[in-house]
Amino acid sequence: MNFRVGFHVSTAGGIQNSVSNAVKIGCTAFQIFTKSPRVWAERKLIDTQIESFKANLKKSGIQNNSIAVHMPYLPNLSGPDSEMYEKSKVSFTNELIKCSQLGIEYLVIHLGSHLGQGKDNGTKQLLKSCEAAVDNYKSTFKRKLNLTILLENSAGQKDSIGSTLEDLREILDNLSSKTYGVCLDTCHAFASGYDLKTAGACNKFIERFDNIIGLNILKFIHLNDSKGDIGSHLDRHEHIGLGKIGIDGLRSILNTKSLKTLPIIMETPNNSIRDDSKNLEVVLKLRK
Repeated sequence: MNFRVGFHVSTAGGIQNSVSNAVKIGCTAFQIFTKSPRVWAERKLIDTQIESFKANLKKSGIQNNSIAVHMPYLPNLSGPDSEMYEKSKVSFTNELIKCSQLGIEYLVIHLGSHLGQGKDNGTKQLLKSCEAAVDNYKSTFKRKLNLTILLENSAGQKDSIGSTLEDLREILDNLSSKTYGVCLDTCHAFASGYDLKTAGACNKFIERFDNIIGLNILKFIHLNDSKGDIGSHLDRHEHIGLGKIGIDGLRSILNTKSLKTLPIIMETPNNSIRDDSKNLEVVLKLRK
């Protein structure tokens, strides 16, 4: 399979435009929000958008399994029972429905915060969220879920869920393995305390990941450098090779044999230092 790499791309003017936005940059994989990630208001997809998205995708040559939808930022799937928690579960269900309508195979979710209620309670609430969203999807479509929900590791911010491999394993052990996978964010892993600076360190981390979670569960990679140092718990992404992880570590991730078939998405800044096309150039040069 060819190298599948890309960015989180804009859906301005309609979700169907995301495909051409991805192609313009040179993406062979991409990620989108189905609506503004910073508002609760839903934006339902209309049939013409869905049909146009699928037609544009077929024309582009980008495969369905090289695309992910990312959950909006506001939902907190691990929070205590509240109005926000109920709204979060509804938002989760809506994203599953839209992924299914578009034929996109992966939905990436942030695992959320227990908001001071403790990790065990947060994990319990997350599991309830997942069960409710999948059940609601099934009752809407009257069929099994036809996509995979990807748990994204967190940077270990205060009260966050899922920053360690062991925590992710505990969550997965209580979910259906056929329905769930993992999206590994390199910035988050580094910020939460995993060394990725050198080839040797990356090899140890990947071996540990395989032993605890299993590389067969890893479906997507968010390749981001980190503004914060190792163990800083700072979720701030940096241009490829210009952050605290650096070129050597990210080159190693890109060229690890067991990861080479996975889609890679960059969520790097887009500014006067570098735009997306420049970060793509760097990654293509790093990939052997």
